[in-house]
Amino acid sequence: MATADAPKKKKAKAAKKKPKINSFDRFKQFEGHTYTGMQIGRGHKWHYDQGTWKETKITPDLWEISYAVTKRRMAHAPEGSGVPVGTGYHWYVFAHQVVKKLDANDYTTEMTGLKYKLAHKRADKEKWSATAKTQRKHLVAFLKKMIKQLQQEPIPLEFEHKSTKYKGEALPIIDTCHDGVCFELEIMLNDEQLGIIRKMKSGWKMDLVKDQKLVKTIGEHIMLWYE
Repeated sequence: MATADAPKKKKAKAAKKKPKINSFDRFKQFEGHTYTGMQIGRGHKWHYDQGTWKETKITPDLWEISYAVTKRRMAHAPEGSGVPVGTGYHWYVFAHQVVKKLDANDYTTEMTGLKYKLAHKRADKEKWSATAKTQRKHLVAFLKKMIKQLQQEPIPLEFEHKSTKYKGEALPIIDTCHDGVCFELEIMLNDEQLGIIRKMKSGWKMDLVKDQKLVKTIGEHIMLWYE
């Protein structure tokens, strides 16, 4: 015989079975826009398998490139986090590649820059989130923003560190600027591209510059300029 409490118990069981939404899938806010996925300010680290980079010279200064490889997390993803297997992304990479010859057959290579999402494809869908025409429109808008970024006046840098004189510039990344202060900037010193410096709670950081005192000095000169 059913009791008055039976519907309540069923609702309680249903509530318990309801899957939890992990932090990756929760809706978040950034400058008035709603988004899901990794929280702004957080990042990934990956190992890349031995891949194939192919390049063909088109003009004296222009090359066509292709690159295919499997990338793997340095640390395992938390169980149940992230997107389902089969999800796809279309990114546009806007980066500097700096290479140095070691011997007849070997070079070091470093890349720093930005990547911009043009579209994604959910694992359970056949179509991408944007048509080819819309993706091209998004790419044009992104490149126009990059042109505007490159045309702005950089912050001049000039200092001495460990008996070496440095002269160059810090170019603000527009999307990281708030109230007239930018928290990520591209650094060029002595005509060499060093990568992006970013201000974090723990201080200034750069991914490819090992001398943390040099990084700190660059950051201090940037803040002095803003003052």
